[in-house]
Amino acid sequence: MISEDLSRIEGPNLILRLIQPDDAGYVYTLRSDPTYNRYLSEISGNADNQRQWIESYKKREAELRELYYVIKRKNGVRCGLVRLYNIDAESFTWGSWILDHNKTRNAALESMFLVCFVAFDKLGLLRAHADVRHGNARSLAFHTRFGATKTHETEKDVYFTYPNTRYYTDRARYLAILDGKQEA
Repeated sequence: MISEDLSRIEGPNLILRLIQPDDAGYVYTLRSDPTYNRYLSEISGNADNQRQWIESYKKREAELRELYYVIKRKNGVRCGLVRLYNIDAESFTWGSWILDHNKTRNAALESMFLVCFVAFDKLGLLRAHADVRHGNARSLAFHTRFGATKTHETEKDVYFTYPNTRYYTDRARYLAILDGKQEA
């Protein structure tokens, strides 16, 4: 069962809130928009199908096998999505990461920071994994810039790992950036 402290995670500028079936329209809009979905797995159907997927996902959430968050600004405006999946005793994969036009200036850094906070501080995991499509230059640069290590690649994806030790080493600097006390 999900504890209350995982249902809503608050950062300096953003909030992660566990996804609900009522978010299906928002998810479908983002996942079907070519501006945002170029590097994500393809979806089919409509918002009702997305609602059904979210309802079935809730079982995996309850078992702490997967956590799917809506990213919101402090004023309540939704600005993205992010998912932790393949959660096991030591690691997780993060993905389904979309930031829309409502994002804050440092939304990428803050959403990454909050995902790591959930995984490392709350769940006690040791490392994060990510797979990024070759053409997604911004995401590839982001993972490299913030200390993820490339482990391998396929024709389609580049795979990264990010250890909790790196997160703990860099956490104070990330918070200073997010609080506006230091440049990125």
